Amino acid sequence: MSQLPTVLDVGRVAGVSRQTVSNVLNSPQIVKPETRQKVEAAIAQLGYRPHASARRLRTQKSSTLGIRLDPMTNGISGSLLDRFLHALTEQADRRGLRVMLFTATGPEDEIRQFARLRDGADVDGFVLTATFVDDPRTEWLIENNVPFVTFGRPWGIDDMNDPRHLWVDVDGRSGVRDATDHLLDGGASHVAFLGWPTKFSTGDDRRRGWREAMEARSGLDAAQLDALQADSEDDVAAASQAIRSLIESGVRVDAVACASDSLALGALLVVGAEVSVVGYDNTPVAGAIGLSSVEQPLDEVAVGALDLLLGDGSHGIVGWESSSPERRHRLVTPRLVVRERSPIGRLA
Repeated sequence: MSQLPTVLDVGRVAGVSRQTVSNVLNSPQIVKPETRQKVEAAIAQLGYRPHASARRLRTQKSSTLGIRLDPMTNGISGSLLDRFLHALTEQADRRGLRVMLFTATGPEDEIRQFARLRDGADVDGFVLTATFVDDPRTEWLIENNVPFVTFGRPWGIDDMNDPRHLWVDVDGRSGVRDATDHLLDGGASHVAFLGWPTKFSTGDDRRRGWREAMEARSGLDAAQLDALQADSEDDVAAASQAIRSLIESGVRVDAVACASDSLALGALLVVGAEVSVVGYDNTPVAGAIGLSSVEQPLDEVAVGALDLLLGDGSHGIVGWESSSPERRHRLVTPRLVVRERSPIGRLA
């Protein structure tokens, strides 16, 4: 087996000293740009990777991010965060970082885990998911000056641009607006929206996208649009009941835009092939049954989260202190995946 390349090998190929290579790896800002480019080219050519353990000893940093492993859920869209974890771990590994998973029974328990992992120097920062209104986790991290980034906006509080709260999110309003436009383009005029109860801020954002498209193009008045909305927990059976109740109330429904694929499958079981349905999250189930769905680009979310946490990239995880004002949040655009749906039976 060939020996892994070393710092000395990089220096030999680049024509510089071992110390210069070390400076490029740890303090690139002090190295002349042309020298740094030669070293970086040699690193790429040799496939050199810094020894993580040695770097941790030298910098007194763990090079580790903590993220809560959410409880298992029954909803079809529950796989979304699993896919995000995979993307985050893959992108972190490319930057010489590790991801530590931990569990918690709720927000307060998660805060206790923050304190434990911080006090033990086990992690340098955190990635939070499933943000919600009045989220106490972000308040604690800000008060204790712990680097973090959230997958999700700071809902319900006036810190959308707070420099201490770094966040990445997917523009759900844009995604559902595109989905609704697609249904309107297909000839529907009475496009219903099947969403979550209004306590879910992410769901409210997606609902606004539907409303914007309908107000702009459907010709329906506010009362008619209000009547075209139904709410359900993220459960297939509950979604079926919600859309059935809406139809039985006498409201005309030509198509349905949904806040998740779980809701979309529930709607499909009621409306069958006669009514077009679009989901959200583009889960494997959507692909299997030919359901059109809005896809969240989770690789872009993971890259964005790490970009914000790493700042200029030269000193490991630094958080908001090194972030310029224009680099404190990132809103990622989703894309609509249009499919020809497979036949699916209607529930009696």
